[in-house]
Amino acid sequence: MLKKIETHEARADFLKTLEVRGNMDTGIYAQATRQIVDAVRQEGDAALFRYTKQWDSESLTPANVKVSREETKAAFERLPESLQQAITLAAARIERFHAQQKQKSWMDLKETGEILGQRVTPLEKVGVYVPGGKAAYPSSVLMNVIPAKVAGVKQIVMVTPASKAGTLQDEVLAAAYVAGVDEVYKIGGAQAIAALAFGTETIPKVDKIVGPGNIYVALAKREVFGYVSIDSIAGPSEILIIADESANPTYVAADFLSQAEHDELASAVLITTSKNLAQEVQKEVMRFFEELPRKEILLESLKNYCAIILVEDLEEACQLSNAIAPEHLELAVNAPFEVLTKITNAGAIFLGHYTPEPVGDYMAGPNHVLPTNGTARFFSPLSVDDFIKKSSILSFTKEALMPLADSIIAFAESERLFAHALSVKVRKEGVN
Repeated sequence: MLKKIETHEARADFLKTLEVRGNMDTGIYAQATRQIVDAVRQEGDAALFRYTKQWDSESLTPANVKVSREETKAAFERLPESLQQAITLAAARIERFHAQQKQKSWMDLKETGEILGQRVTPLEKVGVYVPGGKAAYPSSVLMNVIPAKVAGVKQIVMVTPASKAGTLQDEVLAAAYVAGVDEVYKIGGAQAIAALAFGTETIPKVDKIVGPGNIYVALAKREVFGYVSIDSIAGPSEILIIADESANPTYVAADFLSQAEHDELASAVLITTSKNLAQEVQKEVMRFFEELPRKEILLESLKNYCAIILVEDLEEACQLSNAIAPEHLELAVNAPFEVLTKITNAGAIFLGHYTPEPVGDYMAGPNHVLPTNGTARFFSPLSVDDFIKKSSILSFTKEALMPLADSIIAFAESERLFAHALSVKVRKEGVN
């Protein structure tokens, strides 16, 4: 069931499998999603609530779709004290980490009178999508909302699908309360994304939409990109573990399965220099598999997208890891900080034997919204930067402009943009 890869040929075949993982044919879904988005754009609330009644709850109307601050507070107070403390602690740690990312506006003043600078301003309105259904994801609320709050976003609008009875999970509402969400609506699916992108009579239009969702939500975000900004189109979850003989096979196996249980397309890869560790991890994975409840999901994931790869040394392990560019990378090695210097592509890097991936999911503070499907080669985790925009500042006096005038004119004329050149020439010649 779990592949152990020892040859370069087998390794190449497995890497090709990872490359196409998640690249499903979305044609049918895309057509349906486009129809939903277009309908909400044109009809507003009429289409929004028509789709909501069809797929989520028949009881929702413009009058009862919004959740009050008092309701989110009551949901928090209904939680067990241990979970209240966990959500509050996680929120504080996430806020503290992201506060370090804040950028300041700056200006550089020269004696000639030239001023160059950059103005940093937060986005006005941000929409946060939170998945609903049977599962509750309060951590997703915290990770998407708190960086926006730290950035200074003035209005954060959260949408999440309700149950058939028109209710939301207390855990999600409680997290919205702790994170300080401004408005919460019981709306989900592609219709919620369209509502946020274009605005309806009930749902305000936002500048950016963030947060994970199903295939319809992902495709809807793609459809509205350009009308609004989006974070990314998230792919299936993944973990890669680099381990040497110092690693504990029980720990490694548990971490391996922590991502494999997400869904059938999830990937877990162990790259190790130790044949003995590989054998022990394989045994532990099978032992845990018999004990864990999500067997159908685990079976598909382990069979298709999970593997143990044997390599000669940690240098080779790092080269292979950089080629895969994993969402989560654990360095379960004797000298993790030394190995870290060889890593160039990873969403989040977990160092040492006591830094399992779930500590990043819930409590450490860095964001758990990470690039997937190899996009860590060029994308970064969600951060405060995702909720700001930058404007360049330029100011020249005559004394500052004149030394550059001839060069600007030469550039403009080389590009045959003669009016560009003229705007500098008239100033150089002193035309009033």
